[in-house]
Amino acid sequence: MAYDGELLERVRDALDLKPGMTEKKMFGGICFLCDGHMLAGVSKDRMILRLGVEQADAALKQKGVKIFEGTGRPMRGWIELRVQYLKKTATLQAWLNQAEAFVRTLPPK
Repeated sequence: MAYDGELLERVRDALDLKPGMTEKKMFGGICFLCDGHMLAGVSKDRMILRLGVEQADAALKQKGVKIFEGTGRPMRGWIELRVQYLKKTATLQAWLNQAEAFVRTLPPK
């Protein structure tokens, strides 16, 4: 399997595909976009989030958070978390809320 199906369903449920959100295959998994900008994704056993540079840098100080390397190089402003750090629904929701809040500040594509 290219991605953790249980994590994918949890992310889908948490995002509830609000207006302007779409789902797309990317990075070997499934990504969620808001007004054309990626905000989150599930690839292998991890969740990918776009938080912006400042918030991602702050998040990297937390346990289990790593910089996302989608193209083989670190992508500033993006993080990844392995599924074991997302067991609590409230934790998963908090990360997704942070990503959505950042992405909604970007102009629609």
